Amino acid sequence: MPLLKDGVEVSDDPWVRVDDDVDLPEDCHALISMSRWQAERDTLLTRNKPIGVALESSDTPDAIMGDLDRFGLIEVDFPLFKDGRGFSYGRLIRDRGGYTGELRAKGGVLVDQLFYLARCGFNAVDGDERITQDAWAEAQTRFSQVYQSTGDGRKSVLQKRHAG
Repeated sequence: MPLLKDGVEVSDDPWVRVDDDVDLPEDCHALISMSRWQAERDTLLTRNKPIGVALESSDTPDAIMGDLDRFGLIEVDFPLFKDGRGFSYGRLIRDRGGYTGELRAKGGVLVDQLFYLARCGFNAVDGDERITQDAWAEAQTRFSQVYQSTGDGRKSVLQKRHAG
């Protein structure tokens, strides 16, 4: 699957997904499950290499909100295109948590959802072959007006109306 970060295709992903029952390699950017983070948090805090956490759709980001500054990557699983929990997780992590690192959507993401992913704070997508640089660029210009405020800096229709 192609990986896009900030709208650009990335060929070399430095992150390695490490299963819960496998020792963490010392020489890589390790992506671990949230359950592993919770079980081994104190030990993982002493790690000198970057650590990332993968949230399943059944996880809640509340459990990691106090540790967001520890992660170089937060990956959110979208098991199905119609499962919208990942969008909410992105907003919570970016807006409420103030997370500034890589926030990656993985799995069942459609091209039609790229605009909304960006508005919810995602800056990376690991999806199917239809998610390309061109699709990302086109999605960001698809709508000229927005109705909800988010952390992307775009003014909502209501904000524009009140500004005069």
